[in-house]
Amino acid sequence: MTGEELRGVPLFKDLLPAEIEQFMKFTGTTVRHYPRGERILEAFTPNANIGVVINGEAQILALDRLGNETVGHSLESGAMFGTTSAILSEDSIATSVRLTTDATVMWLPYRALLVAGPKLGRIHGIVMKNLLETFSRKNVLMMQKIELLSQKTLRERMILYLLQRERRQNTEQVRVPGRVQLAKELECNRSALTREISQMQADGLVECGEHECGEHWMRLNKKKLP
Repeated sequence: MTGEELRGVPLFKDLLPAEIEQFMKFTGTTVRHYPRGERILEAFTPNANIGVVINGEAQILALDRLGNETVGHSLESGAMFGTTSAILSEDSIATSVRLTTDATVMWLPYRALLVAGPKLGRIHGIVMKNLLETFSRKNVLMMQKIELLSQKTLRERMILYLLQRERRQNTEQVRVPGRVQLAKELECNRSALTREISQMQADGLVECGEHECGEHWMRLNKKKLP
């Protein structure tokens, strides 16, 4: 991908297309396309790269000591992943990343980033600033996940989930995964989730639909909120 195509990536904010291409050249940054469902990062596997979702969506999956997976936060365009395993290379990290759509992913070698400063000058400083800002957004997502799971009822979780997605996607008609995946994100039973969504529709609290491309969407009716 060209520097012009990558200008919208938060990591490259305030950089010109030529500067983005210069950064990629000196650090060995690459871009790859992947199909939906592929695991692009495995738990307990050595990793030397920081990943950035250019387009598409993915999910963080946490593995417990019994081999059970739980869904962490979702990753959307511009989100970073793999930072912990790349920076703390000698630690075993129990998380993996699975794509929930077709996606384009950028891989930035962490060690190359550390030594590229003298060659890149101000470009390196801008990228490091953007990197820290992205780290902070990741922490916000983790806090939002904790807030979500602390809700007492499934309806309260659904309402907060949709409000969080509204803010991230900057639209009232938000993209949502299918019921199986949504139940994993909300850490609830799929049948219970289906019943709750049906009841919320009956109460006029949410609208549900599907785009022509097969993506599911929901819209929260804030006038009906308690």
